[in-house]
Amino acid sequence: MKDDRFTGNFTQQEPLPEAAIEAAVRVMRSGRLHRYNTAPGELAETALLEQEFAAYMGSAYALAVASGGYALATALRAVGVEPGEPVLTNAFTLAPVPGAIASVGAVPVFVGVTEGLVIDLDDLAAKAKGARVLLLSHMRGHIADMDRLMAIAEAAGLIVIEDCAHTMGARWNGVLSGRHGLIGAYSTQTYKHLNSGEGGLLVTDDAEVAAKMVMLSGSYMLYDRHLAGPGREAFEAVKYTTPNVSGRMDNLRAAVLRPQLADLDAQCGRWNERYRAVEAGLAAVPGLTLIARPEAEDYVMSSFQFLLMDWSAAAVRDVVARAGARGVELKWFGAAEPLGFTSRYDSWRYAPSAPMARTDRVLAGLLDLRLPLTFSLEDCATIARIIREEVGAVFQAGA
Repeated sequence: MKDDRFTGNFTQQEPLPEAAIEAAVRVMRSGRLHRYNTAPGELAETALLEQEFAAYMGSAYALAVASGGYALATALRAVGVEPGEPVLTNAFTLAPVPGAIASVGAVPVFVGVTEGLVIDLDDLAAKAKGARVLLLSHMRGHIADMDRLMAIAEAAGLIVIEDCAHTMGARWNGVLSGRHGLIGAYSTQTYKHLNSGEGGLLVTDDAEVAAKMVMLSGSYMLYDRHLAGPGREAFEAVKYTTPNVSGRMDNLRAAVLRPQLADLDAQCGRWNERYRAVEAGLAAVPGLTLIARPEAEDYVMSSFQFLLMDWSAAAVRDVVARAGARGVELKWFGAAEPLGFTSRYDSWRYAPSAPMARTDRVLAGLLDLRLPLTFSLEDCATIARIIREEVGAVFQAGA
């Protein structure tokens, strides 16, 4: 019914599973929250999480850290990014990505975005020879053609670090997100696919890189307690030259993550059901463009995006306001001023950038909403209907 309101909360996540709560209580009762504070013969929750995550990802090594942003900066340090060095990254991303580049003193160089909301591979090819590292953001769960991307990277000698904060459990041509590049980095912040409030994970098959990341995270000389770390010889080669930039994950967060990891695939399926419910409800809406999903992409979507291509800024703002008045929270990536988590590449004024006409056109019409698992499929259908009605009303009025 037109003008009814949606009353759900777009930031309310599901409660942690009982197994996670019980595990957290066990850790709290022990008092041994620090990952290296273990009783004789005890394996730390954090070390077990790393071992289980490496097994899930099919990687040789894994490391648990304090946040997704810390994971990105650690990856950059581990591959030797230096102050002043240009590092390529997506123009369509969130602030922690260029922030990680800036945190090591390097310079973000933005690569354009396509209407599929993935990195523009033609623009990447043009810029690849001017840099050594690509920090690739699979922004909002959209995965580029990783076969072509890795061919570009190999031809240019680019090191690829994948930011998989939004793609844990997703695949391209059957390969898990984060397993194409040298390093895959993940977030376990509350709104991600695993929830520990804050947290991050890293995977790699490179023993030297893994050893450096463990040392950077603040292992001191306790690296032999990492069940998913390389052998002692890898640490002997780097232990005197790798700084301690402490950012360890603690046992409490690891304890709540392990049961969630065991259920990740089922949870990903539930997110995709909600995504498809909204997608079906927004099919064939005049003026609204849905994001095409390639056949090779096995996505995991905990949010939803659509485009109002070539609409005026006033008309987009009108849609956001009208949907908001009916309880549907839309975030607009084309707004001139950052609001909440949204921002354009030209908002990060510590990173020099020139206008990119094709990217600016996409961002100007890009709207985004969360899809927490607390929403039912009926909720998702209601959300889609409200968006459809309000987009239709503004479009008919001459957007």
